[in-house]
Amino acid sequence: MKEQVTTTRLAELKRKGVKIAALTAYDAQTASLLEEAGVDVVLVGDSVGMVKLGYENTIPVTLEDILHHVKAVRRGLGNAGKRPLLVADMPYLSYELDSAAAARNAGRLVKEGGAEAVKLEGGLEIAPTVKELLRIHVPVMGHLGLTPQAINRLGGYKVQGRKTEEAEKMVTDAKVLEAAGVFALVLECVPADLAGTITHKLAIPTIGIGAGPHCDGQILVTDDMLGLSPGAPYSFVKRYCELRPLAAEAAARYCREVREGSFPAPEHRKDASAKNGARS
Repeated sequence: MKEQVTTTRLAELKRKGVKIAALTAYDAQTASLLEEAGVDVVLVGDSVGMVKLGYENTIPVTLEDILHHVKAVRRGLGNAGKRPLLVADMPYLSYELDSAAAARNAGRLVKEGGAEAVKLEGGLEIAPTVKELLRIHVPVMGHLGLTPQAINRLGGYKVQGRKTEEAEKMVTDAKVLEAAGVFALVLECVPADLAGTITHKLAIPTIGIGAGPHCDGQILVTDDMLGLSPGAPYSFVKRYCELRPLAAEAAARYCREVREGSFPAPEHRKDASAKNGARS
C-alpha cells in the first residue's frame, strides 16, 4: 500500500530533521512525474497565472482557475510511488474579505478539487480565517515574506524582512499563524538568517523559496527547475536541466520533417492509432 504524505507526516519529518521537498504542478502528467520522483508536497500554486495562463502576475487568477488545475493534478496522483500531500493556493480575493466566503471557497477546493489542504498569504490579519477553515476541517498552510498577491503594495518582487521592524513583525506573524493552527509555513524571499530564526522558533515546518538553507524544506516552481520557463531564472532557482531548448529543437525538427515529407515515415503509418490510441 502506498505511503500517503499527510500534515502530521510533515511535522514528523521536521522533528526527525528530514528536509521536505515540495514542487508545483498544474496538470495530471506533471503530478504523476513528481509523485514518481518522491516529492513530499505538490502545490497547485496561483503561479499558474504566470507559468501557464500568460498573466504578468498572480492577481488575475480566479478560484475557478485553481479548481480546474487542482482537479487535473488530483487525477494525476495515486499512480506511482509515495503519494504527496496536495495543497491548493487560494487566489486573490477568495479569502480576504469574509471568513465564511473563504470557508466556502476552501471547501470547494477540497470537496470538488480533491485538495488536502489550502495555502493562504498573510499574517495576523488572516488568523481568524485560518481558524474558520480549521473549523470545517480544512488544513491550512501559511505564507509570509514576499507574498505575490500583495505585489502592488510591496512595490515589486524583492526580499522582505531586511529592516529590523519588518523582521520582528514577520517573527510575530509566524507565531500568530502557528497559534491559529497552520500546519506549515512558506517563507518566500526572506533573508536566510531570519528564515533560520523563524524555523527555530516554530514547532511547525517551514518551507523556503529564496529563503536560504535553514528552512525545514524547499519549494520551487517545477517549470523553473526544469528549465522550461523563458528568460533568466531568479537567483534562488537552480535549473536541474534545460528542457526548453530541447523541446524547441524537437518541435523545429518536426516542422522540418513535415514540410520535407519525411514524417510520417512508413513505420509511423501502420495502425499506430489503433495500437496507441488516437490523440490530437
